[in-house]
Amino acid sequence: MPSKGYSINSAPLDESEDSEPLIENDAVPPQCCSARLNLAVLMFFGFSVVYGLRVNLSVAMVAMVNNTDPTLGPNSSMGHACPLPPGTENTSDTIHQPDSIPQYPWDSETQGWLLGAFFFGYLCTQVPGGYLSGHYGGSIFMGLGVLGTAALTLLTPLAAQLGSYWLFALRALEGFGEGVTFPAMMAMWARWAPPLERSRLMTLSGSGANFGAFLALPLTGYICQTLGWPAVFYLCGGAGCLWAVFWFIFVSDDPRTHRRISEEERDYIINSIGPQGTGHGWSVPLLQMLLSVPLWAIIITQMCSNWSYYTLLTSLPTYMNNILHFDLKSNGFLSALPYLGAWLFSTMSGVVADSLIERKVFSVTNVRKIFTLTSLLPASAFLVAVGYAGCSHILTVTFLTLSTTIGGTSASGVFINQIDIAPRYAGFLLGITNTFGTIPGVVAPIATGYFTKDHTLAGWRKVFWVAAGINIGGALVYAIFGSGKIQEWAVTKEERAEKERSRSVST
Repeated sequence: MPSKGYSINSAPLDESEDSEPLIENDAVPPQCCSARLNLAVLMFFGFSVVYGLRVNLSVAMVAMVNNTDPTLGPNSSMGHACPLPPGTENTSDTIHQPDSIPQYPWDSETQGWLLGAFFFGYLCTQVPGGYLSGHYGGSIFMGLGVLGTAALTLLTPLAAQLGSYWLFALRALEGFGEGVTFPAMMAMWARWAPPLERSRLMTLSGSGANFGAFLALPLTGYICQTLGWPAVFYLCGGAGCLWAVFWFIFVSDDPRTHRRISEEERDYIINSIGPQGTGHGWSVPLLQMLLSVPLWAIIITQMCSNWSYYTLLTSLPTYMNNILHFDLKSNGFLSALPYLGAWLFSTMSGVVADSLIERKVFSVTNVRKIFTLTSLLPASAFLVAVGYAGCSHILTVTFLTLSTTIGGTSASGVFINQIDIAPRYAGFLLGITNTFGTIPGVVAPIATGYFTKDHTLAGWRKVFWVAAGINIGGALVYAIFGSGKIQEWAVTKEERAEKERSRSVST
C-alpha cells in the first residue's frame, strides 16, 4: 500500500507513464459488494433513467404526430422511399392512439427542433455543474439533476397540448437539469475510483446510458400503442423520482464520509488516489486548460463522435418509420438493438483496458488511443453501409447494430480521458468537453430534418455520410494529439513537494 504522500495518481518523476508505481494485487480489497461497486451500480441505473428520459420523445414522436409530414398527402407524387409491407398499402403513416389521446400536425422541421430542444438546455449547465461538483462533491448535483428532469418529464403531455413552443421550452428545461449529471459523475469518480479500476468502474456506470436507450426505445413503442403516448412520460418521470430516493439514501461524495464503507476499502481508495482525490477549491487553471492540446483533442473527438451518436439516438425511430415502415413496436425494438451491443461492448472494454494498463502491456495514452480508433473507424464504415442497404430491413438493422456496438468501445478511450490528464479537475473538464460535445445534439437533428425533408433514401444517405466523415475526422485528431499523461497544470502542491523531496534524496 503506497504511503499517503504518493500514489499512482501522482505525476511520475521521469514523465513516463509506465514508471508509475502499481498497487500490489493482494493489497486490493475485493470489488464484490464494495462501496465503490455499489456506487457504480447506482450510477448505472441513474444513467439508464437519464437516457430513458432523453430518448422517450424520439419514439413517442411517431405516435404524437397525426402525420409525419402534412405536406405529403395521399395524392402526393413523391410516394414512399421503400415499398410498404403487404396489406398496408392503403393505410396512412398515422399511428392510431387510444380514444381521447391527442395527436399533433407537426412537420419534419418542427419535429427536428423539438428533438433538439433538450440539448439547448443541456449545453448551459455542463461547465457550472462540473465546476461546482469538483468543489462541493457530485452526489447532490447528480441526484437533483435526475430528480428535476424526471419531475419536468411528467409535464410533457400538458406542454404538448399547449403547443410546440411550450414543449420546446419544457424539453430545454429538462436538458438544463440533466446537464449536470455527467460532470457530477466524473467529479465523484475522481474521489472514488482507484486508478487501476477507473476504466471498468466508469464504463460500468456510464454504460447505463446505452442500457437506458436499449430499454426505453422498445418499451416506449409498446406503451404508445397500448396505453397511449402520454403514459410514456408519466412512467419515465416516475422511475426517475423513485431512483432519486435510493440515491440520496445510499450515496456519499467521498469515501471518507461514507457510512457503510469498510476501513480497508476506504484506506485503499484514499491512498491509491492520493492528493488528486480532493476538491479543487474555487480556483482552477483556466488559461492552462485553454492552451492544453490534449484537452482540445478530447473536445474535438467527442464532438465528432457525438454527431453520429445523437443522429441515431434522436432520428433512428423516424428512419425506421418513414423509410422502412416498421410498426411502432418493431420500430422501438429494432431502434434499441444497437444500444444493447454498445452496452455490452462498453462494459467489457473497461475490463480489458484496465487489464492492459495494470499489466503494463500499453501505456495509458496508447490504451485510450487504441480503444478510440478501433471504435470510431469501423463504426464509420458500417454507418456508410447503412446508407447503401436500401430497403433491406435485415442489412439496415445489421449495419446499424454493428456500428453502434463497435462504437461502444470508445467508452474506454476518449470518453474517460479527462480523468487521466487531470484527475482533480475531471468533473470541470468533462463539463467543458460535454458542452462542446452537446453541440451536435442541437445541430444534428436539425440537419437531419433538413436533409430528409423529402423522405427519400438519398436524403438519409447524406445523413449517414456526413456522420461517418465527421467521425473519422475526430478519430484522426485524437490519434495525433491525444494523451493519457497527467498534465503539469493539474499536479497538486503536495505532489510537487514530493517530487522535490524525491529528487533531493536521489542526488
